[in-house]
Amino acid sequence: MGSLYSEHRTWLHAVPAGWKLGLLVVLSTGIFWIQSPGALGLASALCLCLYLSLGKAMAQGQRLLRALLIAATLVLVFHATLGQPMVGVVSVLRMAGASLLSIALTLTTRSGELQNVLERLLTPLQRFGIRADRFALQLALMLRFVEHFFAVWKRLDDSHRLRTGKGGGLRLLAPLTIQMLQTARRVADTLDVRLGEPPNSKTR
Repeated sequence: MGSLYSEHRTWLHAVPAGWKLGLLVVLSTGIFWIQSPGALGLASALCLCLYLSLGKAMAQGQRLLRALLIAATLVLVFHATLGQPMVGVVSVLRMAGASLLSIALTLTTRSGELQNVLERLLTPLQRFGIRADRFALQLALMLRFVEHFFAVWKRLDDSHRLRTGKGGGLRLLAPLTIQMLQTARRVADTLDVRLGEPPNSKTR
């Protein structure tokens, strides 16, 4: 599957995945606890500075940034329509700060590293009969499919732009859906084989 992980080495690549994931949780939670618009603006500016410090690695996250910009615009318009512009500003600042931290984590951390961290964190659940490795694999796959979605979207949009000179927009939904379903099927068959379960065994 396609990945948004950047091969351009940055200072954040050298930070262990566990530390990055822990800081993401703590900082994102802190952002949502802040109530003051001024303090939120400062926190979001710091998140932006952290993201900008990644340099060339940022190129991989352009599609995510465009999606974030669209979402922020819709939130602002929605709250402005309701006569609550300041609520919209606060919501956008929180969303932007947390999203920039998440994108930075995605660009600088391999999915396998995240899966190993999740397995270690979920190990205590084994005493309750929960397979920590399977649970961690499911979470890692969810993250990978989010990455793959944007990677495929970018590839389709680039191809459409080369042919027509314009972005694909909603025209890409059908081929994007088909490719994602095909990928999900291939991954499912691969997991069936690797986990010792023959394909379609559940339908017999």
